[in-house]
Amino acid sequence: MSTKTSTSDDEQLSFEEAMAELDDLVSQMEDGDLSLDDSLKAFERGVMLTRQCQQALSQAELRVKTLTDADTIEALSSEDA
Repeated sequence: MSTKTSTSDDEQLSFEEAMAELDDLVSQMEDGDLSLDDSLKAFERGVMLTRQCQQALSQAELRVKTLTDADTIEALSSEDA
């Protein structure tokens, strides 16, 4: 059984795609059917995907912070709702 490596390391997946691939990698590794080489490849891919997810979450956090900054948010009136 080989690990899923449908994308190159340079290709960016969406957060959801990266999380789904991470879930698949964890399942494969937990099954214990991978060779040592395949396990190492899966681990390396998992580290890369984890870093990509952390970066996406950091960017989202920054966007939310920017949008909710007290100086930039305007009070909504009942007409806006």
